[in-house]
Amino acid sequence: MVAGCMAVACVAWSFALYGPSVYLNMLSREHQWSLGVISSALTLSFLVNASVLSFVGSAIAKYGPRPVMASGATVMALGLGSLGQVTQLWHVYAAFACMGLGWSCLSTTAITASLAPWFDKHQGRAASTAMLGASLGGIVGVPLLLTLVGSLGFSLAMLVVALIVLTTVWPISFFILRHRPQDMGLEPDGEHAQDAQQKSPARVWTRTEALQTRALRTLMLAFGLALMVQIGFLTHQVTLLLPAIGQTATAVCVTAAAALSFGGRLLLARFSDRLDVRLIACGVLLQATLGLALASIFSDQAWALVVGVLSYGMTAGNTTTLPPVIVRREFGAVSFGVVFGIAAMLIQMMSAMGPAFFGVLHDLSGSYQLPLGLAAALNVIAAIVIMAGRKK
Repeated sequence: MVAGCMAVACVAWSFALYGPSVYLNMLSREHQWSLGVISSALTLSFLVNASVLSFVGSAIAKYGPRPVMASGATVMALGLGSLGQVTQLWHVYAAFACMGLGWSCLSTTAITASLAPWFDKHQGRAASTAMLGASLGGIVGVPLLLTLVGSLGFSLAMLVVALIVLTTVWPISFFILRHRPQDMGLEPDGEHAQDAQQKSPARVWTRTEALQTRALRTLMLAFGLALMVQIGFLTHQVTLLLPAIGQTATAVCVTAAAALSFGGRLLLARFSDRLDVRLIACGVLLQATLGLALASIFSDQAWALVVGVLSYGMTAGNTTTLPPVIVRREFGAVSFGVVFGIAAMLIQMMSAMGPAFFGVLHDLSGSYQLPLGLAAALNVIAAIVIMAGRKK
């Protein structure tokens, strides 16, 4: 289950989160559309993604990951393949909307909801390990896309990408992923059935009850702000770096940042089941602040942009992984799909503003200095909020 989810995450993040930084640049160059306009289309993708996350979590809890992920791969492939065929601006909006709808079924919500019934004691390690695939996606995604575009052209490259999504996710969905361990005569964490029966039944949370808690409200606000910054930054990092260091160095820098993200997730997998995850989240957000602030203050220096991207990259994976780990720990496995589904929907609605936030501010100010500085301030606020929901 963990290996299958890791492979799905690798494909999904390669082309749905890290890939847009390439799509943004290529569409702007080929069609002479402004970054702000294309960024707004990408924002639509994340809004579509957000609007269905609640249903994704509930559907996986009820039916299992097979039908959800197989359907998501189909729709995502349709959107990606269409991106290379666009001729008018509304085509871009339609293609990004399909990509966002498909990604919702392969997202953090889908992966962690798929794993929630399988682990109890080791839920932090399982989720963090599966999400290593997202970091691998960052390592291979942008270089692969740049190579495909350079050798095949943008149009044909996007058709190849769509084929990769289908040939990877479909076999995993149909032949590897399962609904619950009990369906195979197993128990979470490999426990014996009699040991599992001795445990007191976990509380079942409704969406309304969960939304009334300070714990969930602070988590949604903190990570809504943090992921708005992250999605905006990641979709613009190629455009930020290219003028300063060139295409080859940009690919190396993005790959190195994703490798650092992989290392950060390994650390989270090692310690998340033993430490206060809200305290870990605060530290991650503050480290991200330092990277953004450095890139903003010295925005005209290539070295500062590179160091800022690398520093921020180490935190990117854990900013994505920590919300479901916190929800799973504070609300339990039984209610995870329902509670994290609604939380992820609201978080994603905030984070969907990220590409437009960076793109519009860039167009208005003429550089990335202003959006980077404001992004650093938002991360500080997020760090304060996540600690405000910590249980004493």
